[in-house]
Amino acid sequence: VQLQASGGGLVQAGGSLRLSCAASGRTFSFYYMGWFRQAPGKEREFVAAISWGGGSSTYYADSVKGRFTISRDNAKNTVYLQMNSLKPEDTAVYYCAAGPRLASKVGRSPSEYDSWGQGTLVTVSS
Repeated sequence: VQLQASGGGLVQAGGSLRLSCAASGRTFSFYYMGWFRQAPGKEREFVAAISWGGGSSTYYADSVKGRFTISRDNAKNTVYLQMNSLKPEDTAVYYCAAGPRLASKVGRSPSEYDSWGQGTLVTVSS
């Protein structure tokens, strides 16, 4: 599956952004999806993930829990990341990723994802 992330930008602390990740292919619903981020000089870290199918299960890093929401629209082959109450420490390049087809478990590590989008930059000013 090929992925295209968008929606990044510059926002003030406390503001909101919604990232989108459009996927190609007719079997988007068969893949669990995740968002990761990478700040300058740091390793790529898990942000959020959503199960395949209807997306009934979601998972979040502690640092974003309660502020970010991941969702998916299988009819549009798109996964979203709604980010509220943004903080300067949320500044990073955000990547969407797709896991293996029909996997039994949703991954939190980059190694558990097969396909990656190109990344979109989010900058939060203080």
